[in-house]
Amino acid sequence: MLRRILAVPAGLIAGIICITLVEKIGHHLYPPPAAAGSGDMTAMKEYVAHAPFMALFFVIIGYTLAAFVSGFTASKVANNGKHTSAVVCGVIFLLITIYMMASLPTPAWFWVLGILVWGLVFAGSSLALKTKKI
Repeated sequence: MLRRILAVPAGLIAGIICITLVEKIGHHLYPPPAAAGSGDMTAMKEYVAHAPFMALFFVIIGYTLAAFVSGFTASKVANNGKHTSAVVCGVIFLLITIYMMASLPTPAWFWVLGILVWGLVFAGSSLALKTKKI
């Protein structure tokens, strides 16, 4: 029972780490203005509205990696042979993603990919369920 309770936070933490690492790489290659990183939402909206394609695509890459790793981690920790923990992680991340996309002027392609990638929690979960139990 404890493993199933801890599975979702473990999956979320693993996903957040993935998003953070990939976005740091993206920010290194495509640095946002200093005001965008200081919590100034107007500056962030301006940056996103004019950001190069690859700057935004790094966010999608982060989401993709996070979905897979989050699903894998949640299912591995839960160790119950089900996708439930992975799905909960995917839904939480999806809701956060939709909120962020609604808050910023993201293009249509970002909306499509930003929603679709969270289905990869099933791929991570499936791989976790096929591999040796921990």
